[in-house]
Amino acid sequence: MGDLDPEVILALAARAPDGLVIVDREGLIRYWNRGAERIFGFSAAEVAGRELDLIIPEKHRQRHSDGFAAAMAAGASKYGDNDLLAVPALTADGSTISIEFSVVLLTDSDGNASHVGAVIRDVTARRAQEKEVRRRLLEATPGHAASS
Repeated sequence: MGDLDPEVILALAARAPDGLVIVDREGLIRYWNRGAERIFGFSAAEVAGRELDLIIPEKHRQRHSDGFAAAMAAGASKYGDNDLLAVPALTADGSTISIEFSVVLLTDSDGNASHVGAVIRDVTARRAQEKEVRRRLLEATPGHAASS
């Protein structure tokens, strides 16, 4: 499996429908693929070198910043390969979407944390469907006061 040309891997990353985002240890965006452009509405050129805060809702920024700093200092993330995180995110037009993502802490040649990568999927439509199903189930529950 090691014979694959690195250019093929880079082409997959660039064209993947899921968002692939990499930030450096300062939290500045260093990679933003076509999927991230589609999900968030910002071009790669617009976000290059900017803080990730542009997609993090205000009320979640401090928690994200604290967790990011702790992971970089420790050289490890509290999230593992099986963790799928679900959070709200902001788009270029200011609307809020629901995303799910996994994170990977990347290290330099000395083993120090250097970057964090995320694979991101927009799950807004699915979340809305789930909410509607829950609402309908609640309405159909015996003893639930139906509105007429």
